[in-house]
Formats: sequence, C-alpha cells, structure tokens
Amino acid sequence: MVLQLYFDLLSQPSRAIYIFLRVNNIQFEAKEVSLRKGEQYTEEFKKLNPFSKVPFINDDGFILTESVAILRYLSLKYHVAEYWYPKSDVKAQARVDEYLNWQHQNIRFIESSIFREKVIVPRQEKKPINQSRVDQAKAILSVNIGLLETYYLNGRPFLCGKDISVTDILAVCELMQLVAVKEEDIYQSNDVVAAWIERVKSRLQPHFDLAHANLYAMRERFIRSQSSQKANL
Repeated sequence: MVLQLYFDLLSQPSRAIYIFLRVNNIQFEAKEVSLRKGEQYTEEFKKLNPFSKVPFINDDGFILTESVAILRYLSLKYHVAEYWYPKSDVKAQARVDEYLNWQHQNIRFIESSIFREKVIVPRQEKKPINQSRVDQAKAILSVNIGLLETYYLNGRPFLCGKDISVTDILAVCELMQLVAVKEEDIYQSNDVVAAWIERVKSRLQPHFDLAHANLYAMRERFIRSQSSQKANL
C-alpha cells in the first residue's frame, strides 16, 4: 500500500511534511482533511488517529501522528539526501534534533497563539481581537526570532549548517502562518531571518507556493474581513 498522508494545508506541520514529500519525490496518497469542517472528529478519522489532529501518516498500517517523528521516519526510510536529517554525523544530527525539540514551545506555540488570537478566538467568542494578548505574544516571538538569527543561523545560510534540513521546512512553514493574519513584519523586520526565509522558499519551489496557496487566499479573506469591520465602526 502506498504511503498515505492525512493533512490540511492550512496546518503548518501539514505543509512542512507535504513539501518534504514533494521535494524528495516520495510517492504518497493525499488524504485531505478539512479542519474547519471538523472532519478530524469523525469516527472514521478517530479509528486511525484518536488524537483528532493532522498531519499523520499511514504507511501500510503503520500510523505515525507527530510531525517531527514523521519527518525523521521519512528521512530514514526513504534514504533522502544526508543534509535533510544527518545520519552519519552524530553532532550534525544532534544539532537538528536540538532545534526540533526547541521549536515546539518557542516558535510553534507562540506563533500559533498570535494566529488563534486574531482568527479563532474572535470567531468562537464573537468578540473583537484582543490586541493586548496579540502584542504580548508578538513580543515573545520577536525575541525567539532573534535567537534564530544569533544561535541557530549564526552566520550560516540555514538553521543547522551550510545546507537545508527538515528544521528549515518546519520553521518557515510556522512563520508563514503569520502571513495569513498580516503579522509577517515580526520576521521581516529581522534582515537576517527574512533573507533566510527567502532562501528556504527558493530552495523548495515550486512546491512551496503550491502548498501555501490556501494560506495566501486566507490572508485576502482576513484583509477583507478587517476592512469590513472598520467600515462598520
């Protein structure tokens, strides 16, 4: 049975794994799941993934539900180029693992907080955006983006060295979520990080823009909704 990927391209790690598969020419069956429609909560879905989240893979009955574990597994099983997830250099692998462990709380959680406060919470609570919460999260994320520059990049072209790795895909897909809510200035104000993002995007084309098409459309909807709210004030 061909590898199956369950995903929603509005999900940051879903995009990362989707792009990784495309860039490395790994054949897979695309199983799109609409998070907005709640398809992850159906009984059929829960039989495969009781966590009701995407992405996850089904590799001939082998289910894997965490994006970092999925990227490691795919790198090892399909013998992709060494730079994606180093296997022969224990220190290089440890450097990649360091970022993969760090990013959960320091990039993904904070960035997702901004997205939730600007899109999800106002819809659920029928209230205006709580700008104070947004600003608090932006301040924390700005500090952590600074660490991307000074610690992870540290004069190198990519997060963990001279070549791209799974860390770069995960990180850029997370930060791109800010585009949907017009908050990309958080990373664009850092010239080193902004240049790195463009470098990664260029390396992953055309798959990068194709994977982000829904996100770009979401940005346009967000802009229109904000304009409509201002007009009604």
